[in-house]
Amino acid sequence: MNRNIAIVLLSLIGFMAKAQEGPQMADTFRENGKIYVVISVIAIIFLALVVFLVYLERKLNKLEKQFKNKSH
Repeated sequence: MNRNIAIVLLSLIGFMAKAQEGPQMADTFRENGKIYVVISVIAIIFLALVVFLVYLERKLNKLEKQFKNKSH
C-alpha cells in the first residue's frame, strides 16, 4: 500500500515540475500579438453562453407561470 502511494507521489512530482514550464503556444501567440484575438474569441463565446442562459431562464419562468395558472 505504501509503495503504491510513493509511486503515485513521485509521478505527480514529475508532472508538477513539467507544469511549471508554461505552454509554448501561449508564448507564441503573445509574441505575435494574437493572444488578444484568442482572448476576444473566448470572451465572445462566454458572453454568448451567458446571454443564452438568461434567455432560457426567462423562457422557463414564463412556462412555469403558465403551468401554475393552468393547474389552479
